[in-house]
Amino acid sequence: MSFRLTVAIVDYDMGNVKSIENAVNHIGDFNIIVTANHAVIQNADVIILPGVGAFPDAMKKLADKNLIDDLNHAVKEQKKPTLGICLGMQLLFDNSEEKKLTRGLGWIPGNVLYLKPAADLRVPHIGWNSLQITSNNSIFSFLNEDKDFYFVHSLHARCDKRYVLATCDYGGTMIAAVKNDNVIGMQFHPEKSQRNGLAALQAFFSWARLYMRENHAQNSSDCLHNYKK
Repeated sequence: MSFRLTVAIVDYDMGNVKSIENAVNHIGDFNIIVTANHAVIQNADVIILPGVGAFPDAMKKLADKNLIDDLNHAVKEQKKPTLGICLGMQLLFDNSEEKKLTRGLGWIPGNVLYLKPAADLRVPHIGWNSLQITSNNSIFSFLNEDKDFYFVHSLHARCDKRYVLATCDYGGTMIAAVKNDNVIGMQFHPEKSQRNGLAALQAFFSWARLYMRENHAQNSSDCLHNYKK
């Protein structure tokens, strides 16, 4: 599957979409559309959900733009490879305690809590931190000694370890990247993480192409099986 991927970067007024668009443009030849258009999202090959700001505000923006049902259909039914970045990753979970308990998209079981690091560490967590890669099937196999990525956040995700691709240490172990089926989340900002961030985006798209190929093969096999019945 070597065709030119159409990438929908979801624009719901809660993220620096231009920086992400520039980063994706830098790593390959993609048809990138920054959009809140329902048809574009449904017809895209890959979805990127960015996010900067507060969880309740983000969910309200998605609801106000009537995007939640469209995203659920694209991600849960069409099984489009999807990447959530920073707040976009937090929105993937069931809920967040930020400001008030707010329901999320629920694509990964878990919740989002305020950071409570040791007394000498500030919140928000701003700056570079090194990933510890889990034994799960990880898109971060390209990393060697340099595993540093750039973080800006005041809350963190909590979920079962089977969904965790990478963690980092900030006064305790903190989830840095997650995966559930066709959905990947990165708490750090790949678009601000220089060489490693661009490589992480490239690894995501390599995984996305593989996922699409395997999913297409499975669907074709299912159709053939049903036809033989």
